Amino acid sequence: MSTPPRLEPFVKELAFPESPRWHAGALWFSDFYQRRVCRVAGDGRVEAVVEVPDQPSGLGWLPDGRLLVVSMNDRRLLRLDGTALAAVADLSALAAGPCNDMLVDAQGRAYIGNFGFDLHGRAPFAATCLVMVPPGGAPQVVARDLEFPNGTVLSPDGRTLIVAESYGQRLTAFDVRPDGSLAQRRVWAQLAGRGVAPDGICLDAQGAVWLASPVSREVMRVQEGGAITHRVPTEGQAVACMLGGPDRRTLFVLTGRVMVTPQQSLRERSGAIWRMRVEVPGAGLP
Repeated sequence: MSTPPRLEPFVKELAFPESPRWHAGALWFSDFYQRRVCRVAGDGRVEAVVEVPDQPSGLGWLPDGRLLVVSMNDRRLLRLDGTALAAVADLSALAAGPCNDMLVDAQGRAYIGNFGFDLHGRAPFAATCLVMVPPGGAPQVVARDLEFPNGTVLSPDGRTLIVAESYGQRLTAFDVRPDGSLAQRRVWAQLAGRGVAPDGICLDAQGAVWLASPVSREVMRVQEGGAITHRVPTEGQAVACMLGGPDRRTLFVLTGRVMVTPQQSLRERSGAIWRMRVEVPGAGLP
């Protein structure tokens, strides 16, 4: 197992940053409790793009360049038209808990996970589904019985989708059919027993997945089958990661305090973005 460079601070004093995406020369992310989507260029200056009253999470872009945003608490998919948000889909009939991360593919199909239960209200755990919203179509369930579906990636050829099951402690893969439905579910990497709960993930050009694990306070690089090639400790709980930069060899890591109130997160502003250089560039989506 080789050791990459240490993480260095990039942006600090955020409330709770999540769902990073590299797009148009900048790192985009959602700051949950400031209820805004932001972007930050290489100089570290944060720019607010749009306010999302019911808390933004997953981000992605349609083929025409318009931004899609998951609105967590009211379980809706929104689209940024100019400076205004428009409703795309209501997911409340399908998602049993707050909606979270999202993958938008090259055809504009949005794959959206949800908690499945009231996590912050300490409700009992319940498995849930992955919802796909096709362009101009109605939301539909494409996978069931997922244990807290979280970060999601798509292979460069668009044929394999991998989703992190945080409570299942595994990465699960599916074949993507031409119509966007999923088939051939399989365990891509089993992580149970290693003290790891995968949250946000990203894919590199060798087919390995970088994952953020808040419970073990680290990011790690995992190959199909479960072999771990890198483990990097983080200050704070690592909740998401993204390979970006001009050559996609910068790993951005987002940290925050999980399971504290929004008020406490806003007061403490302990959320941060870190970065380090890696050898293998990013690949696929997002």
